[in-house]
Amino acid sequence: MMSKEAVKKQAAQLANLYLSHRPVIQRSLNIAFVFYALSTTYRGLSARPTPSSTSKGKGKGKAKDDEGDAKKRPRVAVDAVFYQRLSAILKIVIPSIKSKEALLLFMHSSLLIFRTVISLYVAALDGKIVASLVRAQPLPFLLNISKWLLVAIPATWTNSWLSYVQNKLALAYRTRLTNAVMKEYLGAGEDVNDSTGKVYYKLANLDDRIKNPDQMITHDIQRFSNHLAAIYANLAKPTLDVILYNYQLSQNVGAEGLIVLTVLVQSSAMLLRALTPPFGAYTALSAQLSGSFRHTHSRLAEFSEEIAFFGGEETEKMLVEREYAGLIKHENTVLTGRWWHGCVEEGIVKWLWGSFGLCLCSIPVFFKLPGVHTSDLGGRTEGFVTNRRLLLSASDAFGRMMYSYKDLSELAGYTARVSLLLDTMSDVRKGKFEKALVASASNEENAKILKGRGQVIESEEIQFENVPIVTPNGDVLVRSLSFYVKPGQHLLIVGPNGCGKSSLFRILGGLWPVYGGIVRKPPASQFILIPQRPYLSLGTLRDQVIYPHSKADMESRGISDDDLFHILATVSMSGIVAREGGWDAAREWREALSGGDQQKIAWARLFYHRPKYAVLDEATSLVPPDMEGLMMDHATELGITLLTVSHRPSLWRYHSMILQYDGQGGYVFTKLDAEKRLALQQEKEALEAKLLEVPKMKARLEELRSATLQRAS
Repeated sequence: MMSKEAVKKQAAQLANLYLSHRPVIQRSLNIAFVFYALSTTYRGLSARPTPSSTSKGKGKGKAKDDEGDAKKRPRVAVDAVFYQRLSAILKIVIPSIKSKEALLLFMHSSLLIFRTVISLYVAALDGKIVASLVRAQPLPFLLNISKWLLVAIPATWTNSWLSYVQNKLALAYRTRLTNAVMKEYLGAGEDVNDSTGKVYYKLANLDDRIKNPDQMITHDIQRFSNHLAAIYANLAKPTLDVILYNYQLSQNVGAEGLIVLTVLVQSSAMLLRALTPPFGAYTALSAQLSGSFRHTHSRLAEFSEEIAFFGGEETEKMLVEREYAGLIKHENTVLTGRWWHGCVEEGIVKWLWGSFGLCLCSIPVFFKLPGVHTSDLGGRTEGFVTNRRLLLSASDAFGRMMYSYKDLSELAGYTARVSLLLDTMSDVRKGKFEKALVASASNEENAKILKGRGQVIESEEIQFENVPIVTPNGDVLVRSLSFYVKPGQHLLIVGPNGCGKSSLFRILGGLWPVYGGIVRKPPASQFILIPQRPYLSLGTLRDQVIYPHSKADMESRGISDDDLFHILATVSMSGIVAREGGWDAAREWREALSGGDQQKIAWARLFYHRPKYAVLDEATSLVPPDMEGLMMDHATELGITLLTVSHRPSLWRYHSMILQYDGQGGYVFTKLDAEKRLALQQEKEALEAKLLEVPKMKARLEELRSATLQRAS
């Protein structure tokens, strides 16, 4: 065995060898630390593996989790799906390197680097100020204080600019994304008959994935943009700070201590990450539950009249309270998770890492380092304060890197919501819908119809050739409908409720897909719908007549307010202009006008636009019969072909063709002889009236027989 003296001698030789090569070792350790910091950041941001049961699909498999069953927690994580979604959205918000957003991002990066440089200078200046105090040197102290005040100017300027640029960046992201979404949501198709437009309608009526697009467009896009703008600063700046601050620390206290500190910090950071709850899933579910709660309130406002008539306050209150209870239960779960996570996080980041840092700062005090001369008290104090300041900044930067994973998880939640909106709108434009189907849709014959697609051909006439009428939930109303209407041939459509009358109009308007056969029709722009309760927009009285045109559009067509006045006179509404205060008067017109006046305004809108075809769905149910006739005749004079759903016999004489559904999937399409049909209708009503009298006659006959028998006895 070696003697103690030999061991000490060999240890001294190794120490001398190490000290002679220490500069090279220090540089090697510093370079290794930079690569380690970058690789750790990359691994921290890289995709996490997801369970096989939830990893199927790319971005669209998430749709059913988010909007299907409310009780299912949506799968949201910092995984490959998240980065795929984020990459697609980044192409929208930063379209090119020359864009405004890219310039703001470059400006933001420059300010972050400049702020780090200032922080390094301030750390060294802080140590000099304290050292001059310890040494009782007034002139160096005042000089350093002057430097402190001078450096405050660029420091405060930089901090203010950072906040400003980050907010501008969030606003730019939101603007780009909102414009892209609104282009899809309210944009028309490339071709009027390609059925790729009207996404706002199809999203609400043909697809079940999104129940609250209003919240997604207003709230979720805003939160996503804010988180995306903040996440860059929360990731790039801390990573840069950790590298620069720790490099400077290694120069002051040695890279050896820095490596030991890094091992300890990383070990505790792994523990903290393992204990972090799934904040991304929490965020997505919170947004979903908030949207459901808001949707329930909007339904209450929309159908307030019906609810009031039925006295459904208690039922609606129960529904609202149920939605709110689910939201509050989830928020309490989130608060509980944030509470204990905050305790663990602060205990590790602030106190445990703080103790590690104090030990690191004590190295130059208790141990003499080669190349570091701190013989006097002031020098040791300056070194300690500078190192302590650098350590606090590095610790804060590393803590922000840890916090950024939580921010990244929340960003994943909002990314999932925005991606769901974009993916669903894209699917809807392509004719891919996900909607709960009726039980009958699963039988072989109906399933075959639902898988098919028909052909839409632009034409002056309307012709259906073997076209099935199918509702969005898969209910086949008519398996094969064929009819033909030429311009000028007014068509009357009759039948029981739910037989397919309105469904036919939705196909003509390009709202519903064609599941088979051939549809020949004019562009959807050549149809105008007048429902029983017409839509009155926000705006002036003029806007109600010319909707959706603007005043400039009206004038470009050579139409003046006097022309509009004559149109209103045609429907006996000319007095409304003076009554309401002129054409520029603005009201809530649905409340200001009666039901009959609303229908007259809708007819005036029809006469203003003069389309080829008008779809009338009980459009005269609230106006007098004489006015009904005047409006029908005027529409005919203007060359408008009428497609009318109505049960009023008074309208028969204005139509030449009839399409009658039997409610069992059958129909009859034939010419309409109004006089003959009216005569038959009157005869039918007379016979029905006589049949109603038969029981009374039988009863009277029995009474007479009984009376006769009593007298005979």
